[in-house]
Amino acid sequence: MAETLNEVKFSDAAMAEIQRYISHYPEGRQKSALLPILHVAQAEFGGWVSPEVMDKVAEILNIQPIEVYEVATFYTMFNLKPVGKHVLEVCRTGPCCLRGADQMIDMLKQKLNIEEGETTADGMFTLKPVECLASCGSGPMLQVREVFYENIDSEARVDEFLAMMRQKEHETPTWAN
Repeated sequence: MAETLNEVKFSDAAMAEIQRYISHYPEGRQKSALLPILHVAQAEFGGWVSPEVMDKVAEILNIQPIEVYEVATFYTMFNLKPVGKHVLEVCRTGPCCLRGADQMIDMLKQKLNIEEGETTADGMFTLKPVECLASCGSGPMLQVREVFYENIDSEARVDEFLAMMRQKEHETPTWAN
C-alpha cells in the first residue's frame, strides 16, 4: 500500500539529520542537500524511495518533485522499488567483466534463484548490476551498502560471501545510534 504525502513522516532523528544537511547551504540553495537527504530517506523507508517519499523530500527542500525524481532515477545508488535486506550491487563494466564479473553474476543468479533486478523470495538479497564502482584492479567485485567485496572470482568465494551475508544483521543508520 502506497503512502500518501501526508502519511510520509520521517523520524525525529532522520529529520534532525536532514536539517543538519540543509544547514550546510545558504538560504535558497537547499537543493544542494538533495543527495544526502535521499540517502537518509532510503535508509528511513526500508531501503528504497517511493514516489510519495520523493514528493516529501521535494516538499522539505521546497523544490519541484521532478527535481527529486531526476536525481533519484539517474543514480543507481537509489532504489525505486522495494529491495532485499542486502542489495548486491555488482560492477559490470569492462575491467570487472574481463576478470569474471559476468560469471559471478551468473553464479549469483543460479545460487539465489533470481534474475538481475529481482529479490529472493525470503527478502534477503536483491541482485543489481551497476556501473563502475572504482575498484578496477580487484574485480570482479560488488558492493553492499558502503562496503566493497573484491576478488570474488570463484564459486567458493561466491559461496563464502553469501554465507557471510546471511549472517549479517541489518545495519542501523549512523544518525539513529
